[in-house]
Amino acid sequence: MEIVAWVALVVTLVSLIAWRLTYTAARLDRLHGRVEGTVSALDAQLVRRAEASLELARSGGLDQVSSLFLGAAATASLEMADHEEVTSEVREQGIRPDREAAENALTEALAEVLTPEVVADLRERGGAGAEGVALIASAGKRVQLSRRFYNDAVRDVRRVRAKRLVRWFRLAGRTALPQSIDFDDSLPATL
Repeated sequence: MEIVAWVALVVTLVSLIAWRLTYTAARLDRLHGRVEGTVSALDAQLVRRAEASLELARSGGLDQVSSLFLGAAATASLEMADHEEVTSEVREQGIRPDREAAENALTEALAEVLTPEVVADLRERGGAGAEGVALIASAGKRVQLSRRFYNDAVRDVRRVRAKRLVRWFRLAGRTALPQSIDFDDSLPATL
């Protein structure tokens, strides 16, 4: 009877450890899937912000120098988005540093072009310029939210992958550790 009890105890312990490993691996897989989804959403929002900026630059509501400056920054951002294969590279590697630099440049261009006077003038005149300002404001807020969601997902993955159980049993496999994205996504104060 004593041997049966020991065998039952060992089987129970092995079953609990196997369940815990399976649960943790499934959780880690879901978290990595969440990172992939949020980086794709962030990429889409960055494209929308660049398209809205390009639309404002082409609307005729800005002076020529501002239109060229904003248009160049928006075009550079869109080229970086087109340069990457969104379905594979962005999901696997996230937003690259050169893409972050292009997004920083677009944010700076928006801040320099959309001064309080320019925004007030565009809204007063209405038309395509006012619509462009509204689109940029909306897209900018979505970029901020998307980046926050992505960085939250990355933080969750890093927290789970830092646990001893995950490291000892190599539950993450060969999946690359996701990196947080830090670029300036602030909106001009007038939006």
